[in-house]
Amino acid sequence: MTGGFPSRTDPPVKPVTAARSPQPPWARDTDEELLARRLCDLKLRFEGSWVHDNLKEVHEQLARRGLRLRPHAWYGTEWFSPEGEPGIAVPFFLAHPRLARLERRMMLEVEGGNREECLKILRHECGHAFQHAYALHRRRDWQRHFGRSGSSYPEVYRPNPASRRFVQHLRLYYAQSHPDEDFAETFAVWLGPRATWRRRYAEWPALEKLEYVERLMAEIGKRPVPVNPRRRVDPVSQLRRTLGKYYADKRNAYATGFPDIYDRDLKRLFSEDPRHARHERAAVFLRRNRQLIRRLVAKWTGEYQFTLDQVLTDMIGRCRELGLRAAGSERKLCMDFAVLLTARTVHFHYSHRNWIAL
Repeated sequence: MTGGFPSRTDPPVKPVTAARSPQPPWARDTDEELLARRLCDLKLRFEGSWVHDNLKEVHEQLARRGLRLRPHAWYGTEWFSPEGEPGIAVPFFLAHPRLARLERRMMLEVEGGNREECLKILRHECGHAFQHAYALHRRRDWQRHFGRSGSSYPEVYRPNPASRRFVQHLRLYYAQSHPDEDFAETFAVWLGPRATWRRRYAEWPALEKLEYVERLMAEIGKRPVPVNPRRRVDPVSQLRRTLGKYYADKRNAYATGFPDIYDRDLKRLFSEDPRHARHERAAVFLRRNRQLIRRLVAKWTGEYQFTLDQVLTDMIGRCRELGLRAAGSERKLCMDFAVLLTARTVHFHYSHRNWIAL
């Protein structure tokens, strides 16, 4: 995630942990009041936060592996590890539940908003930090396993969910997007229990990469860190943009539009009648039942859940743009939509929409 990517799936489990007292003055702001505040005026403190606790847990894992480097972290606007800097920027909206609620309202999800997902991303970013600190991408053996770090990041990438050449760690088969991400994902998996990844990736070509990382870390792990200025790149404490401007820019960057080929089917299933305005929005209904519907259709069709999720994302986005409402029996709506998704997934295979945007 050196450059970050717009993830459009819902976080799997718990929300951001409750903030510790005392509460900041903006904690009781309305959304409109909060959006009017500048990022630098939030006065966020990383030390002592729940994310800091997670980082300390990752540091302990690094220590158990005999590694000397302990990447530092700070609050920025997104997850990333700056080139040439062995540190990690953590998105500011993880600093407090109030900010996480605003993020969910504006972007429909909170990336890294629960302990499990936060730890996974921190391990991934640690991989980038080690690559930057020791210039690993300049080594010939690193390039033989992962490729050329200097190759441009693609605007889109088309992963192969069945590939065994890459580990599977973060969502959307992120290891397949770029050599740097392949290494960071491999490092993140390697940092876990050795017996687990050996068993999980037995007979996969990806196992060779994991074993290479193990040899590489044994070689460099206790060396002094060549570059360790502990700089903080673009910390929120120095950003004078308002949250409103931040979200306007972010939503504009992530907005791709949604195909209207589903409109006729969606309007049959959900309502645009003003009389149903008090009913739950169809987009909210589908997000709430997303995992259930996806599992049902995957079971019936044998289709990859990844593929189903891309079609679901398009349909949810189109429901939101059309202002549709979920009027009727929840069970029947779920089943009818599952049938619709089964039919529409066939068309997906003949569309460019199964490319993932970075």
